[in-house]
Amino acid sequence: MPNSSRLQSSVRVSSRDVAQFRLRRHHLLRAKPADVVTLCRDICGAQAQILPAAHLQLWARNHGITRTEIESALWNSRTLVKTHVMRQTLHLIPADEFLLYVAALRSYLLAFALRIMARCGVTREEADALTELIMEIMAAGPRTRAEITAAVRPRVSKRVRAWMDKVWSIVRIPVAEGLLCYGCGEGNEVQLVRTDQWLTKLKARPVQEAEAQCALLRKYLRAYGPATLSDFAHWSGLPAAQVRSLQARVAQELAEVKMEDEICLLLRGDLDLLNSAANSGPSIRLLPHFDPYLLAHRGKDHLLEDKHYKRVYRNQGWISPVLLVDGVIAGTWSHKLQGSRLQVTLEPFTKLTRATRDAVAHEAECMAGFFGRSLDLLFNGPGTQKK
Repeated sequence: MPNSSRLQSSVRVSSRDVAQFRLRRHHLLRAKPADVVTLCRDICGAQAQILPAAHLQLWARNHGITRTEIESALWNSRTLVKTHVMRQTLHLIPADEFLLYVAALRSYLLAFALRIMARCGVTREEADALTELIMEIMAAGPRTRAEITAAVRPRVSKRVRAWMDKVWSIVRIPVAEGLLCYGCGEGNEVQLVRTDQWLTKLKARPVQEAEAQCALLRKYLRAYGPATLSDFAHWSGLPAAQVRSLQARVAQELAEVKMEDEICLLLRGDLDLLNSAANSGPSIRLLPHFDPYLLAHRGKDHLLEDKHYKRVYRNQGWISPVLLVDGVIAGTWSHKLQGSRLQVTLEPFTKLTRATRDAVAHEAECMAGFFGRSLDLLFNGPGTQKK
């Protein structure tokens, strides 16, 4: 009887095939436009530390999307949810996948929050009591962090108050538990809401942690494969030891793919698409701050040369907007809203071809339409010129 945990033998693939495969899965090739929920589903969430950046991440994949559509999905139909998931970072995820993400990442997010509390001498019992208190307060409706803190502070111990003085947010545990998520607002005005009040259409079905983590690994490989388990751990934030145990659970669904000198994993069902990916057309896109395409793998050699690394992956986790040409970073860009004008400034790493500059100009014009502005496009650096 064959060993059910054995992977399919490795297949060698080119970096171009892999780039085209990932671009297709990220809706970065010319194809039928997808709605905002489908996009968030297929890319495993739009990173939303800065909500306008998440808007542009979705726009980059469907230029017909409007800010009104995104906001409606978040605040009206609530088919998207804003919450902390991978790497404890805010993302927009489909509401119907909310419980899957919570089940997959709950123990990791919870352990992190409890470690911080323990350093201040706060016990698990005190942490649980604080969560109960927060949920009691939140029963009255949405509140900002400041409002929650003000309501909680008089009712907790001196030790818990000392911890509260040292942290930015006291709601990490109820968010990790899936009890709270984010409602309307930005910055200091952002509101938190009880998920049982906000996601009223959500049909609760208990999902076991291992089952949810396997599902998350499948989703990750579908969007970002071929990749290693180390890549998945880096992307998800899950401990490496926990991630390694998942491979045996899904081994029959996986194939090994050899990229350069590295063995990576891919879903077996995606091998045919990977092998045919090189026939796809060109892709020239302006990806905004923190775009998920740039964050999914531990190494970044497939995206850019080392000499340009710090221009994109900056201090304190800041990720620059980039010009992506066929899956490779060809430069950075920035934008400013000035009255009725949108100024977009490109800083390519090397001189761009005329065809690439024309494609960039088209992308920038589409972006100006997204903002409802007229465009001023500037090129700085190699091959400088003004459009």
